[in-house]
Amino acid sequence: MLGEGGERSFSTNINYLIEEYGIMVNNDAVVRTHYYKYFHPKECLVSNGVVHGCVPARLGLKNYDSLNQCLSFVYPFGATLNTAKPAVAVLSTGSVSLPLARPVCAFATAKNGEPFPSAGRIAVIGSGHVFTDHYIDKEDNLSVANLVFDFLTAEDFVLDPVDAKEIEVKYSKGGVADTAGFAERLRCCLLETTEELPTDTGVLFNSPLYSLDLGDIVPDIVRAYDILNLKHEPLGLIPPEFNIPLPRLKMAVYPPVFRDPADPPLELFDLEEEFSDDQNQLAEAANRSLTTVGKTTETVAQVEEFIDTCASILGLAGASTPGEGRKNPFDVLYEVAAEISEFKKNLNKHE
Repeated sequence: MLGEGGERSFSTNINYLIEEYGIMVNNDAVVRTHYYKYFHPKECLVSNGVVHGCVPARLGLKNYDSLNQCLSFVYPFGATLNTAKPAVAVLSTGSVSLPLARPVCAFATAKNGEPFPSAGRIAVIGSGHVFTDHYIDKEDNLSVANLVFDFLTAEDFVLDPVDAKEIEVKYSKGGVADTAGFAERLRCCLLETTEELPTDTGVLFNSPLYSLDLGDIVPDIVRAYDILNLKHEPLGLIPPEFNIPLPRLKMAVYPPVFRDPADPPLELFDLEEEFSDDQNQLAEAANRSLTTVGKTTETVAQVEEFIDTCASILGLAGASTPGEGRKNPFDVLYEVAAEISEFKKNLNKHE
């Protein structure tokens, strides 16, 4: 099993082996003449390519109009074969593929001593893609695989020489014109010209039209080095400098997530003292002072502490602040007396 291009594309000499059996793979490709079911031009759907009577006999095909149309198969990316005795062509390209009616599958059987020393069988198909996973389920390719395996393994598979003689396979090759080359050299029709044609038609071809002659330009280029004061040396390679711009900064889609502050250590605070009103706090301060007065000799200091505590509870200006020493209690009492006097003065005005 080879493919399009034959030995030239696969770098092998398989023809050296199989030509002794009368089979040779050509260095060509099979293409279809029109589109049908498969997109690629080299995926050829052959519907009338059966050329040997063993195909319907071994596959059990009965309901068919003609022998060559009893089996349809896809022949993708394949080449054609040349066959000679003792080989027998089994499948061909049919009438809708190019080249026309060329063998694509051939069988050969050798007997002991005629012409080979040991018996054996060989089956050659010009496309290995026929039996791949992509094409084995297409059309009747699975039947073609069963036919090949049946020929190689079944001892009762005998190629009928009568069928081989009745099959006519065309081996003629037709050349294809270089359409691309002609398209680049358009010429008007000679029948439409009014000029007399010369006897020698070779003078009508303009060969310098596609020539490239630098003989007159090179000396001027060499002299240009001296005029421009440049060294006559090969140009050096300038190392490229790639500028990689930094992307513009963009704001984050989501704002940053900060950690929540820790919960206050409530066990370190006296909540009743912190949330009680001024009257309750003054009552508690008075009770603490009354329980300690008379028990110690520092009565004056206790009274000063009581006055300072009451000033802090009431928020008086004369109260001491943390980090400072205790202020003069007389200033606190003076401020209290001034507030009371101001209150009574305003009360008398309203009455």
